Amino acid sequence: MNYKAVIGLEVHVELKTKSKMFCGCSADYFTEKPNTHTCPVCLGLPGALPVPNKKAIDYCLMIGLALNCRIANFSKFDRKNYFYPDLAKGFQISQYDQPFCLDGVIELSNGKKIGITRVHMEEDTAKLTHQGDCSLIDFNRSGVPLVEIVTEPDFENTQEVVEYLKKLQRIVRFLNVSDADMEKGNMRLEPNISLRKAATRQLPRYKVEVKNINSFRFVEKAIAYELKRQEEILTDKALPSQETRGWDENKQKTVSQRIKEEAQDYRYFPEPDIPPLHFSETQILNLKSQMPETPSATFARFKANYNLNEYYTEILTREKSLANFFEETVRIGKKHKLNPKQIANFLINKNVDINSFLPAKLVQTILNSRQEEQIDVIEMERIIGKVLKENEKAVNDYKNGKQNAIMFLLGQVMRTTKQKLNAKEVKEKLEKILAQ
Repeated sequence: MNYKAVIGLEVHVELKTKSKMFCGCSADYFTEKPNTHTCPVCLGLPGALPVPNKKAIDYCLMIGLALNCRIANFSKFDRKNYFYPDLAKGFQISQYDQPFCLDGVIELSNGKKIGITRVHMEEDTAKLTHQGDCSLIDFNRSGVPLVEIVTEPDFENTQEVVEYLKKLQRIVRFLNVSDADMEKGNMRLEPNISLRKAATRQLPRYKVEVKNINSFRFVEKAIAYELKRQEEILTDKALPSQETRGWDENKQKTVSQRIKEEAQDYRYFPEPDIPPLHFSETQILNLKSQMPETPSATFARFKANYNLNEYYTEILTREKSLANFFEETVRIGKKHKLNPKQIANFLINKNVDINSFLPAKLVQTILNSRQEEQIDVIEMERIIGKVLKENEKAVNDYKNGKQNAIMFLLGQVMRTTKQKLNAKEVKEKLEKILAQ
């Protein structure tokens, strides 16, 4: 209780463009044979020059707009210099002091606003596979367009972190700029974690970054572990090292990887082979007009147009595919006098697999189900009438004040029918008929 968590997030999102960020190689590398999607540019061969992917830049700007960012009218690419085997050039083309998008915000369900520091564009690195004493490098991923989304250190617990990440994943999926599939590495999570004294708002003098986490569950575990580890260090009057760590799922702990670099360690300077980029207000407005609907806008529209409660609306707008399926089913169902509430109720309560149905088939299934329910009601009334006729003594007992008699009649109805009936509904029906 002497400390409060201070958590910021860096999220890397791979864009699903056809080609890589600075060359014409296919960006669809997953499951492909290693080192088959490469060229002199993404292999960093001497004399090869990068050419920016316009579609990837548009996608980055769309993410920034969806996160309520200010789009910079002037921006540029920079060289981020460091030596590591997954960087053939010895540097990564990224953005430093003049990113595409700045000063955004995303609101959580509790009303708390999380500040978005920046949304910038860079290229992905090659993939390393470690086998015993050697490491294998696959350059298929090298140069794939990557957007980095950096927040302010506004998170105070794992619940806020996970809610933000889920919202962010939904946004990029609704925009159709990335599949954000964490198992495939399309979305990688990197929390920056530290602790401050509860009595002050002053930021700590250190932070620990946990790299390349690929699940919401793992990020919860990593943060929880780090907060406990750092609290123990601070309680012993020491200061946790400013370092980069990784999450070891087998050991259920974070492990040290390297001392965390500062910006000056990367020796950033403007990328000399790519001219600066200028965006006019007309270009930004034009791009904004072409953007798909965001999850929050879809939520508001569903709630207003279809008169659904928040629970149903939230479920139906979790995935773009489900939202589209629902709307098409509503359009077809309207011709058969099915209202949106009936369709939403069936979709959610029956846990319908939309991959197994076409909207028209689902409408027919709902209509058939309603018809069967109506037949059940008629059959139930017929059986109740038969039971009441055959048990006049119990009927008279009930009418004379013996309330327990209805339980006998209920039992007779349940035994008579071959269908599975709802006992509560049968009892209510009995009471209604007997009252007449």
